[in-house]
Amino acid sequence: MNVQPEQQEIDLAQALRPVGVRGLLAAAWAIFVKDLRSELRTRYALNALVLFAASAAVAVSLGVGFIGMRRTDEYLLIQSALLWIALLFAALNGLSRGFVYEEETRTMAALRLSAPPISVYLGKFLFNLALLLLLDMVTSILFIILVRVEVGSPLAFVLVLAAGGLCLAAATTILAAIIARASFKSALFAVLAFPLLVPPLIVAIQGTALTLDSAGMVLALPAIRILLAYAVAMFVASLMLFRFVWEA
Repeated sequence: MNVQPEQQEIDLAQALRPVGVRGLLAAAWAIFVKDLRSELRTRYALNALVLFAASAAVAVSLGVGFIGMRRTDEYLLIQSALLWIALLFAALNGLSRGFVYEEETRTMAALRLSAPPISVYLGKFLFNLALLLLLDMVTSILFIILVRVEVGSPLAFVLVLAAGGLCLAAATTILAAIIARASFKSALFAVLAFPLLVPPLIVAIQGTALTLDSAGMVLALPAIRILLAYAVAMFVASLMLFRFVWEA
């Protein structure tokens, strides 16, 4: 019995189709575990993030350590701005390695063949998010101890840091894929990330300054909502565009 060419194409498309949502998530988790093991072995991004955060906290404590004892609105805003500047530059220094490492080790082609684009993006996004959560924790603890920053509403403070971390992870993951084959990766990554990260950075600075006050949870709730909305919008847009970037 002969099989029509149209039927052959349909069978091939069904064979190559990802195995549902569970298969996509399983592939994304496998990529996340692979990157985590590779990072624990080399510790390039982890060392860069932690060292930059520690250096920024020590420099701020030595230069303007008294600023943590001031509780006026202006000084709270300055404390928040210094914290997020340290987080931003540490993220720009280490989060571009996700796809650059694949390009340097010549494993990009194998990754394209082994997993669908959505799974690749989700795996890299989870890895960058894990690094950012660790960065947020280390940097905030160092600032609280060395700069003597007093957090008025710890829950709101954690929520703002988490929402801001989501924004950073969603934006930097797609940018890391774009600059993976560029010649000047670090400079191009910073140039492309600046216009995308400035709006959520401003909201995060203002929201974090509010959490340093005792009534921070009520006041910081609009900032948290804005950051979550931006993170969701950036995440959805990245999912839609990543396939074209990945297959280019």
